[in-house]
Amino acid sequence: MSNFKLSENFLWGGAIAANQAEGAFREGGRGLSNIDMIPHGTQRMSVKLGNVSHPVLQADAYYPSHSGIDFYHHYKEDIAMLAELGLKVFRTSISWSRLYPNGDEEIPNPEGIAFYRGLFSECRKYDIEPLVTLCHFDTPMGLVETYGSWRSRKTLTCFLRYAETCFREFSGLVKYWLTFNEINIVLHSPFSGAGIAFQDGENRNQVIYQSAHHMLLASAMATRLAHQYDPANQVGCMLAGGSFYPYSCNPEDVWESVKKEQENLFFIDVQARGHYPSYARKMFEEKQVQLEMEDGDLDILKTTVDFISFSYYASRCVAADMNDKTANEGNVVRSVKNPYLQTSQWGWAIDPLGLRITMNQLYDRYQKPLFLVENGLGAKDEVKPDGSIDDDYRIDYLKKHVEAMKLAVEDGVDLMGYIVWSCIDLVSASTGEMSKRYGFIHVDKADDGSGTYKRSKKKSFYWYQKVIESNGENL
Repeated sequence: MSNFKLSENFLWGGAIAANQAEGAFREGGRGLSNIDMIPHGTQRMSVKLGNVSHPVLQADAYYPSHSGIDFYHHYKEDIAMLAELGLKVFRTSISWSRLYPNGDEEIPNPEGIAFYRGLFSECRKYDIEPLVTLCHFDTPMGLVETYGSWRSRKTLTCFLRYAETCFREFSGLVKYWLTFNEINIVLHSPFSGAGIAFQDGENRNQVIYQSAHHMLLASAMATRLAHQYDPANQVGCMLAGGSFYPYSCNPEDVWESVKKEQENLFFIDVQARGHYPSYARKMFEEKQVQLEMEDGDLDILKTTVDFISFSYYASRCVAADMNDKTANEGNVVRSVKNPYLQTSQWGWAIDPLGLRITMNQLYDRYQKPLFLVENGLGAKDEVKPDGSIDDDYRIDYLKKHVEAMKLAVEDGVDLMGYIVWSCIDLVSASTGEMSKRYGFIHVDKADDGSGTYKRSKKKSFYWYQKVIESNGENL
């Protein structure tokens, strides 16, 4: 057996996102965001994909983000429970429209600033380090409706004002920052990922990659700003991770996996290396994309991130001919069913070794510290008559992934920490359900929004508590 141990300052954590947890969507001066327009039910996917050109709130629809898990009013109780859990780091995000309700105001909303100052101070009270995402999918609807979201450089200007406000107002409270959550999701779910809705006849690839160019500029400029405000600030990019396996050793399948890997890592290549990758020229040609750039844009991109954060739930599997294979249902990234892997209740492949593979590949490619900021299992939990929840399936999933993560670190990967998605049950980003639960802490809320919002600990809470206490030795 190996005597390998994780470093003493390894950051064990849990994560949530503002748009899935806060609720209070009209309170404290907050404006609407793109996520507030995404209903639960049959219309959800068409809105998420940007197929509804001008989404409006329907009186007869249910919008899960409007109430979330009411973290806005419960955060003190929740942070106290996370302190009991032993978290070293708590990943959350700031709702951009809570600070700038329309997105383009000159002056931020003081109530929004007060809320986040209270939240981050509460974390500090318990020696929990906040890791804060500036844009976790939510873009103010004002910017979506007025400027077409990230299509426009105006949104870039507004984002930088917002980012600077955050670095200034939360200086001393937050030192770990992420610019965009899972930036590559804009390729797969443009409206939920970046507020991009399409008009008839548009070249979707042109819109997506032009928007992405503005987001990449925003990330580089925000990184530079963060370092100017406080040299102790560390800024990361964020990837929806998971390697693309070839379905077979047929070279056609292997080549397809190479192309998919490039497409997936395209954004991180720019954020971590400081320039567009060599394969971009041909990729743009094939997709009929012509980027509009201004003088100086390529110089701006030279500012790179300090570390690379990523989510990992599952590996992906691709074939040259995807149509004659069984699709892996459930995930927004199109994938073929891997015959060697079991799947979760929502059809996501369960692949702990895939985490080790992904970590080695990312570290080999970038040679920058990695931070695993989302890993978890969405599952239906059963509350027993005495209120207890035995989620052994979640413990089993996390245990195997922690083991794989430790092996990757032993392989030589520089890893800052491991964060479970999510520490508290919240609204699922993919399906809008509450029944797809990820947390160590159960929240009494149903898919239709009913419930008391009462918090209670699951069996996995006590398991993770021991993992953190033993720095990953006691699994």
